[in-house]
Amino acid sequence: MPSLRFAKRGWLTGSGRPRLRRKAIALFLFVAVGAAVWISGLPALAYFQATLVFAAPPAGPTLSLGDYEAEVQARTITGLSRDISGLTYSPTTGTLFAVANRPPRIVELSTDGKLLRMVDLNGVKDPEGLTHVEGDRFIVSSERDQSLHWISIGRDAARVTAEGGDRLSLNVGVVNNMGFEGLSWDAQRSRLYVAQEMFPARVLFVEGLGSDASGMRLDVGEWKPGGIAGAFMLDLSSASLHEKTGNLILLSHMSRILVEFASDGTVLSCLPLWRGMNGLSASIAQAEGVAVGPDGDVFIVAEPNLFYRFGKRSAAAKGS
Repeated sequence: MPSLRFAKRGWLTGSGRPRLRRKAIALFLFVAVGAAVWISGLPALAYFQATLVFAAPPAGPTLSLGDYEAEVQARTITGLSRDISGLTYSPTTGTLFAVANRPPRIVELSTDGKLLRMVDLNGVKDPEGLTHVEGDRFIVSSERDQSLHWISIGRDAARVTAEGGDRLSLNVGVVNNMGFEGLSWDAQRSRLYVAQEMFPARVLFVEGLGSDASGMRLDVGEWKPGGIAGAFMLDLSSASLHEKTGNLILLSHMSRILVEFASDGTVLSCLPLWRGMNGLSASIAQAEGVAVGPDGDVFIVAEPNLFYRFGKRSAAAKGS
C-alpha cells in the first residue's frame, strides 16, 4: 500500500506539470499581446477620441487640432541625414529651429521644411530640446545630464557655444537617455516647460526665469494633465506652448498623437499621427519635435530627417 500511494502521488505530479506549463504559457501570451496592443498606441487614440466626443464644448480658446490637415508631409530635409529633434518657432526670424546631436548642431529651417543653415553647437553633449526665448536667445536642453543652457544664435552665426554661459541643472531622478526631450518658453509668465521623455513621462515647469538663468528665486513644479490622460501618453517627445491661447501642446511619438491641453490639464483637442487620418498618407513613425506658428500652423519634425506641416481645413473642406 505505501508504494501504491507514492505511485499515485507521482502520477498526479507528472500530469500537473503540463497543465501548469500551459497556464503559464497562456498567461505569458495574454500579457505579451496586451503589452503589444498598449505600446501600439491604439488605446491612446481610442481614449482621446472618446474623451473629445463626450466632452463639453471648450470654455476657452482652442486650436481645434482635429480640424487640421497635412499640407506638407514626410518631406526630406535635404542636407540633414539624421537625428533631428526638438523644434521651436522664432518670430524674430520667421523661421524654425531644431537640434541634431551627432554632432551637436542647431538646424534652422524655413516654414516649408527647407534647410537654411546648420550651426555647430559647443558645450552641450546631448542636445534634445530647444525653445526660443526672445530676440536671438534660446534655451537648449542636454538630455543625459539634465541641464539647460542659454545660448544666442545670431543671424549669420556658424558656431555657438554654451561653454561659460548661463546654465541650470535639475536633478530630478531621470533615467539615462530618458531625460529632457522637449522645452517650451512661456513669455507671459516667464515659465519654462520641460518635457521628460519616460520613467516617468511628465511635464515639469521652472518659474522665476528670464532671458538668462539668473533669478532671486526659482520654483520647480510639475504640470499634470487632467484625469487619467497622462497615462495614455506613453512618452513625451516634445512640447509647445501656444501663446495666443495659453494652451500646452504635447507630442508623443510612441502613442502617435499630438494633444492640446488647457492650462488646468483639460483635454481640448488632438491630432492623430496615423495613416489615413488628417490627410496623412502614412503614419509618422518617430515624431520628435513640434512647434506652432503665428497663424496656428503646426510643424512637426521626425527622425531621421522628415518635416511635416499641418494647417486648419477651410469650412468648405470640412463640410465636403
